[in-house]
Amino acid sequence: MLTRTGPWRQAGQILVISAGPPTWGPTVPQSPLPSGAPSTLGKTNTVNIQIPASGLTTANATLEPRPSRTEAEAAVRTLLRWAGDDPDREGLVDTPARVARAYEEFFAGYETDPVDLLARSFEETDGYDEMVILRDIRMESHCEHHMVPIIGRAHIAYLPQGRVVGISKLARVLEVYAKRLQIQEKLTAQVANTIEQVLKPKGVAVVIEAAHQCMTTRGIHKPGVTMVTSRMLGAFRDDASTRREFLAIIGGQRANVIEG
Repeated sequence: MLTRTGPWRQAGQILVISAGPPTWGPTVPQSPLPSGAPSTLGKTNTVNIQIPASGLTTANATLEPRPSRTEAEAAVRTLLRWAGDDPDREGLVDTPARVARAYEEFFAGYETDPVDLLARSFEETDGYDEMVILRDIRMESHCEHHMVPIIGRAHIAYLPQGRVVGISKLARVLEVYAKRLQIQEKLTAQVANTIEQVLKPKGVAVVIEAAHQCMTTRGIHKPGVTMVTSRMLGAFRDDASTRREFLAIIGGQRANVIEG
Protein backbone atom coordinates (compact mmCIF):
# COMPACT_ATOMS: atom_id res chain seq x y z
CA MET A 1 0.00 0.00 0.00
CA LEU A 2 1.38 3.44 -0.95
CA THR A 3 0.69 6.49 1.17
CA ARG A 4 0.98 9.95 -0.40
CA THR A 5 1.41 13.01 1.80
CA GLY A 6 1.10 16.74 1.18
CA PRO A 7 -1.69 19.05 0.00
CA TRP A 8 -2.82 18.72 -3.62
CA ARG A 9 -5.09 20.96 -5.66
CA GLN A 10 -6.78 20.36 -8.99
CA ALA A 11 -7.84 22.89 -11.63
CA GLY A 12 -9.74 21.49 -14.60
CA GLN A 13 -7.53 19.12 -16.56
CA ILE A 14 -4.37 20.56 -14.99
CA LEU A 15 -3.18 18.68 -11.92
CA VAL A 16 -0.76 20.75 -9.87
CA ILE A 17 1.22 19.20 -7.03
CA SER A 18 2.16 21.67 -4.30
CA ALA A 19 3.25 19.31 -1.58
CA GLY A 20 4.88 20.37 1.66
CA PRO A 21 8.09 19.06 3.22
CA PRO A 22 8.73 15.36 2.68
CA THR A 23 7.63 12.94 5.37
CA TRP A 24 8.44 9.29 5.78
CA GLY A 25 7.03 6.51 7.86
CA PRO A 26 8.91 4.88 10.72
CA THR A 27 11.40 2.15 10.03
CA VAL A 28 10.16 -1.29 11.00
CA PRO A 29 12.77 -3.17 13.09
CA GLN A 30 13.55 -6.67 11.89
CA SER A 31 13.53 -9.29 14.66
CA PRO A 32 16.13 -12.08 14.59
CA LEU A 33 14.96 -15.54 13.64
CA PRO A 34 14.22 -17.57 16.82
CA SER A 35 16.38 -20.58 17.45
CA GLY A 36 14.94 -23.67 15.75
CA ALA A 37 12.50 -21.66 13.61
CA PRO A 38 12.01 -22.92 10.04
CA SER A 39 14.00 -21.14 7.33
CA THR A 40 12.17 -18.82 4.93
CA LEU A 41 14.78 -19.21 2.19
CA GLY A 42 13.09 -19.30 -1.19
CA LYS A 43 9.80 -17.99 0.20
CA THR A 44 8.24 -14.57 -0.33
CA ASN A 45 9.26 -12.02 2.31
CA THR A 46 7.38 -8.81 3.07
CA VAL A 47 9.54 -5.94 4.31
CA ASN A 48 9.16 -2.23 4.96
CA ILE A 49 11.03 -0.10 2.41
CA GLN A 50 11.82 3.58 3.05
CA ILE A 51 12.18 5.80 -0.03
CA PRO A 52 13.66 9.14 1.09
CA ALA A 53 14.50 10.24 -2.46
CA SER A 54 10.83 10.25 -3.44
CA GLY A 55 9.73 12.33 -0.48
CA LEU A 56 6.16 11.12 -0.88
CA THR A 57 5.87 7.45 -0.28
CA THR A 58 6.42 4.75 2.23
CA ALA A 59 5.83 1.35 0.68
CA ASN A 60 5.32 -2.13 1.99
CA ALA A 61 6.77 -4.14 -0.87
CA THR A 62 6.88 -7.86 -1.54
CA LEU A 63 10.31 -9.02 -2.65
CA GLU A 64 10.64 -12.14 -4.78
CA PRO A 65 13.60 -13.56 -6.67
CA ARG A 66 14.00 -11.83 -10.01
CA PRO A 67 12.76 -14.06 -12.86
CA SER A 68 15.30 -15.32 -15.34
CA ARG A 69 15.43 -14.15 -18.96
CA THR A 70 13.95 -17.50 -19.97
CA GLU A 71 11.00 -17.02 -17.60
CA ALA A 72 10.46 -13.47 -18.89
CA GLU A 73 10.39 -14.66 -22.50
CA ALA A 74 7.99 -17.47 -21.58
CA ALA A 75 5.67 -14.88 -20.04
CA VAL A 76 5.65 -12.93 -23.32
CA ARG A 77 4.79 -16.12 -25.20
CA THR A 78 1.86 -16.62 -22.83
CA LEU A 79 0.61 -13.09 -23.54
CA LEU A 80 0.88 -13.67 -27.28
CA ARG A 81 -1.21 -16.81 -26.99
CA TRP A 82 -3.69 -15.02 -24.72
CA ALA A 83 -4.02 -12.26 -27.35
CA GLY A 84 -5.03 -14.93 -29.86
CA ASP A 85 -1.87 -15.31 -31.93
CA ASP A 86 0.68 -18.06 -32.51
CA PRO A 87 4.05 -17.29 -30.88
CA ASP A 88 5.70 -19.91 -33.11
CA ARG A 89 4.82 -18.25 -36.39
CA GLU A 90 7.65 -16.57 -38.32
CA GLY A 91 6.82 -12.99 -37.39
CA LEU A 92 6.55 -13.72 -33.66
CA VAL A 93 9.13 -16.40 -33.02
CA ASP A 94 11.77 -13.86 -31.90
CA THR A 95 9.31 -11.44 -30.29
CA PRO A 96 9.70 -12.71 -26.70
CA ALA A 97 13.46 -12.10 -26.84
CA ARG A 98 12.94 -8.68 -28.40
CA VAL A 99 10.43 -7.70 -25.73
CA ALA A 100 12.77 -8.79 -22.95
CA ARG A 101 15.58 -6.68 -24.41
CA ALA A 102 13.21 -3.74 -24.81
CA TYR A 103 12.11 -4.01 -21.18
CA GLU A 104 15.76 -3.89 -20.08
CA GLU A 105 15.97 -0.51 -21.81
CA PHE A 106 12.54 0.79 -20.81
CA PHE A 107 13.10 0.02 -17.12
CA ALA A 108 16.86 0.56 -16.81
CA GLY A 109 16.20 3.14 -14.08
CA TYR A 110 15.86 0.43 -11.44
CA GLU A 111 19.60 -0.27 -11.81
CA THR A 112 20.77 3.28 -10.95
CA ASP A 113 20.67 5.32 -7.75
CA PRO A 114 19.78 8.90 -8.79
CA VAL A 115 21.40 10.29 -5.65
CA ASP A 116 24.81 9.10 -6.89
CA LEU A 117 24.40 11.12 -10.10
CA LEU A 118 24.42 14.38 -8.12
CA ALA A 119 27.28 13.46 -5.79
CA ARG A 120 29.86 15.53 -7.68
CA SER A 121 29.26 19.28 -7.58
CA PHE A 122 31.30 22.44 -8.14
CA GLU A 123 31.84 25.47 -5.93
CA GLU A 124 33.81 27.68 -8.35
CA THR A 125 30.86 29.71 -9.64
CA ASP A 126 32.15 33.29 -9.04
CA GLY A 127 29.17 33.85 -6.79
CA TYR A 128 26.51 32.84 -9.32
CA ASP A 129 23.23 32.61 -7.42
CA GLU A 130 20.55 32.99 -10.11
CA MET A 131 18.36 30.22 -11.55
CA VAL A 132 19.81 27.27 -13.37
CA ILE A 133 17.14 25.96 -15.76
CA LEU A 134 16.93 23.07 -18.18
CA ARG A 135 13.78 23.27 -20.27
CA ASP A 136 12.11 21.08 -22.86
CA ILE A 137 13.89 17.88 -21.78
CA ARG A 138 12.47 14.94 -23.72
CA MET A 139 10.92 12.43 -21.34
CA GLU A 140 9.80 8.85 -21.94
CA SER A 141 8.27 6.73 -19.21
CA HIS A 142 5.67 4.00 -18.75
CA CYS A 143 2.39 4.10 -16.87
CA GLU A 144 2.44 1.72 -13.92
CA HIS A 145 -1.26 0.98 -14.35
CA HIS A 146 -1.27 -0.17 -18.00
CA MET A 147 2.47 -0.32 -18.86
CA VAL A 148 2.03 1.92 -21.90
CA PRO A 149 4.17 4.96 -22.76
CA ILE A 150 4.06 8.39 -21.19
CA ILE A 151 5.73 10.80 -23.61
CA GLY A 152 6.44 14.44 -22.85
CA ARG A 153 8.93 17.02 -21.74
CA ALA A 154 10.21 18.33 -18.45
CA HIS A 155 11.54 21.63 -17.16
CA ILE A 156 13.90 21.58 -14.17
CA ALA A 157 15.28 24.56 -12.24
CA TYR A 158 17.15 25.20 -9.03
CA LEU A 159 18.60 28.20 -7.20
CA PRO A 160 22.20 27.34 -6.24
CA GLN A 161 23.43 27.85 -2.73
CA GLY A 162 27.20 27.78 -3.05
CA ARG A 163 27.54 24.90 -5.50
CA VAL A 164 26.26 23.72 -8.85
CA VAL A 165 26.12 20.39 -10.64
CA GLY A 166 26.82 19.42 -14.24
CA ILE A 167 23.67 20.17 -16.22
CA SER A 168 23.55 16.73 -17.81
CA LYS A 169 23.10 15.28 -14.32
CA LEU A 170 19.73 17.00 -13.96
CA ALA A 171 18.53 15.32 -17.13
CA ARG A 172 19.96 12.00 -15.96
CA VAL A 173 18.06 12.19 -12.65
CA LEU A 174 14.88 12.66 -14.66
CA GLU A 175 15.76 9.72 -16.92
CA VAL A 176 16.50 7.35 -14.04
CA TYR A 177 13.09 7.96 -12.47
CA ALA A 178 11.34 8.00 -15.85
CA LYS A 179 12.78 4.60 -16.77
CA ARG A 180 10.70 2.96 -14.07
CA LEU A 181 6.99 2.22 -13.90
CA GLN A 182 5.50 5.56 -12.93
CA ILE A 183 2.63 7.89 -12.43
CA GLN A 184 3.45 11.45 -13.47
CA GLU A 185 2.67 12.95 -10.07
CA LYS A 186 5.20 10.72 -8.33
CA LEU A 187 7.82 11.21 -11.05
CA THR A 188 7.59 15.00 -10.70
CA ALA A 189 7.99 14.84 -6.93
CA GLN A 190 10.86 12.34 -7.03
CA VAL A 191 12.96 14.50 -9.37
CA ALA A 192 12.45 17.66 -7.33
CA ASN A 193 12.95 15.99 -3.95
CA THR A 194 16.17 14.28 -5.00
CA ILE A 195 17.71 17.52 -6.26
CA GLU A 196 16.72 19.28 -3.05
CA GLN A 197 17.99 16.45 -0.86
CA VAL A 198 21.44 16.22 -2.46
CA LEU A 199 22.28 19.75 -3.62
CA LYS A 200 20.45 21.58 -0.81
CA PRO A 201 19.76 24.64 -2.99
CA LYS A 202 17.62 27.65 -2.12
CA GLY A 203 14.82 26.19 -4.18
CA VAL A 204 13.84 23.59 -6.79
CA ALA A 205 11.13 23.66 -9.45
CA VAL A 206 10.04 20.84 -11.75
CA VAL A 207 7.26 20.97 -14.35
CA ILE A 208 6.36 17.98 -16.51
CA GLU A 209 3.98 18.04 -19.48
CA ALA A 210 3.13 14.66 -21.00
CA ALA A 211 0.63 12.65 -23.01
CA HIS A 212 -0.46 9.31 -21.57
CA GLN A 213 -1.20 6.51 -24.02
CA CYS A 214 -3.35 4.83 -21.39
CA MET A 215 -5.72 7.73 -22.09
CA THR A 216 -5.07 8.41 -25.78
CA THR A 217 -5.00 4.87 -27.24
CA ARG A 218 -7.37 3.00 -24.93
CA GLY A 219 -10.18 3.62 -22.48
CA ILE A 220 -11.56 7.10 -23.01
CA HIS A 221 -9.54 7.62 -26.26
CA LYS A 222 -8.81 11.34 -25.95
CA PRO A 223 -5.78 12.19 -28.12
CA GLY A 224 -4.23 15.62 -27.79
CA VAL A 225 -4.70 15.85 -24.02
CA THR A 226 -1.61 16.82 -22.02
CA MET A 227 -1.20 16.37 -18.30
CA VAL A 228 0.82 19.03 -16.45
CA THR A 229 2.31 18.48 -13.00
CA SER A 230 4.55 20.79 -10.98
CA ARG A 231 6.59 20.58 -7.82
CA MET A 232 7.88 23.78 -6.21
CA LEU A 233 10.23 23.71 -3.22
CA GLY A 234 12.01 26.40 -1.23
CA ALA A 235 12.11 29.83 -2.88
CA PHE A 236 9.99 28.65 -5.81
CA ARG A 237 7.23 27.71 -3.39
CA ASP A 238 7.54 30.60 -0.94
CA ASP A 239 8.33 33.52 -3.28
CA ALA A 240 5.68 34.25 -5.91
CA SER A 241 8.02 36.47 -7.95
CA THR A 242 10.64 33.70 -8.17
CA ARG A 243 7.98 31.23 -9.23
CA ARG A 244 6.62 33.62 -11.87
CA GLU A 245 10.11 34.23 -13.26
CA PHE A 246 10.68 30.50 -13.69
CA LEU A 247 7.29 29.94 -15.30
CA ALA A 248 7.83 32.91 -17.63
CA ILE A 249 11.19 31.51 -18.76
CA ILE A 250 9.78 28.07 -19.59
CA GLY A 251 6.79 29.65 -21.33
CA GLY A 252 4.34 32.45 -20.54
CA GLN A 253 1.26 30.34 -21.32
CA ARG A 254 2.34 27.75 -18.76
CA ALA A 255 2.70 30.51 -16.17
CA ASN A 256 -0.92 31.52 -16.65
CA VAL A 257 -2.16 27.94 -16.44
CA ILE A 258 -0.17 26.88 -13.37
CA GLU A 259 -0.46 30.14 -11.45
CA GLY A 260 -4.21 30.32 -12.17
